[in-house]
Amino acid sequence: MSNGTAPVITDLEQLKGHPALAKLLPWKQTAVVGAKFDRGELSVEIDRTYIREACSVLQPDFNFLSDLTCVDWFPSEPRFQVTYNLLSHKLKERVRLKVMLPGDDPVAESIMPVWPSANFFEREIFDLFGVRFLGHPNLRRILMPEDWEGHPLRKDYPVEGYR
Repeated sequence: MSNGTAPVITDLEQLKGHPALAKLLPWKQTAVVGAKFDRGELSVEIDRTYIREACSVLQPDFNFLSDLTCVDWFPSEPRFQVTYNLLSHKLKERVRLKVMLPGDDPVAESIMPVWPSANFFEREIFDLFGVRFLGHPNLRRILMPEDWEGHPLRKDYPVEGYR
């Protein structure tokens, strides 16, 4: 390429040697919706049904949940993308897991049983985007007042709030 970057790789066969995919594909290939290796970073899209199990499979090697965040792609569907950034201290590798959620049912399993540090990340995403995490022991607002209407980081949230 003219800009000196390597081409983007999306072929699972070419990527199966990465430590994360080497664990996920033999475990349940149908859980992996797709993958992309770009600019030295691997992103793996996981079917939302399997996110907690996929994290459990990866946890022995990818021992650190460094971040958990959300993007609202409104008006596109699926509307929400929940992104899990994992780090392996042992392998010195990173991987980004992504789960796509529809706007009319933004629900994923909580990964707190795998990484308890997901607690506040999941509460923040619930509070600001309205994504629910099944099995979270205390899913309630963390930044906004309990009586706040709506979720202020949604793209369709009024700029000045509801009146």
